[in-house]
Amino acid sequence: MRQWRSLAKEAMDRAFIVVKFLCFLHVTDSYLLSPTHVLGPSMLPTLNLTGDVVLAEHLSHRVGKLGPGDVVLVRSPFDPKKTLTKRIVAMEGDKVAFSLDPTRSHCSRSLVVPKGHVWIQGDNLYASNDSRHFGPVPYGLIKGKVLLRVWPPNSIGSLGQ
Repeated sequence: MRQWRSLAKEAMDRAFIVVKFLCFLHVTDSYLLSPTHVLGPSMLPTLNLTGDVVLAEHLSHRVGKLGPGDVVLVRSPFDPKKTLTKRIVAMEGDKVAFSLDPTRSHCSRSLVVPKGHVWIQGDNLYASNDSRHFGPVPYGLIKGKVLLRVWPPNSIGSLGQ
């Protein structure tokens, strides 16, 4: 009987260690740092068409420390299951001039970004579905700020402005 109790106690201790580790991973991934695979043409030439792995932090947007030029992960306004990677072009109160067709700048419109929103665009204006199509994005849809590229190895480093 003692042997079973000893085994049960050891099993419970080990299970508790695993549970604590999984909680640590969840908190780190959700609220601190997480690697994210970014794929597609919208951020060319900053990010590769074939895909990059970037490290994103999840604190800046919670404390209002984002600004124009930052590359962010944003929950898609059209499909909440998708995450977009775009660059912040303007913050609330900024005036933005934009055109749906980058080749026809004479057909541009302008607006002031409303309170609590940001204007995001891909670096490749010809292949990006961004604020020019769906308007300013609520600050609450921002999931994180991209810190640096970690894969492929020959491109490790910051993304720049």
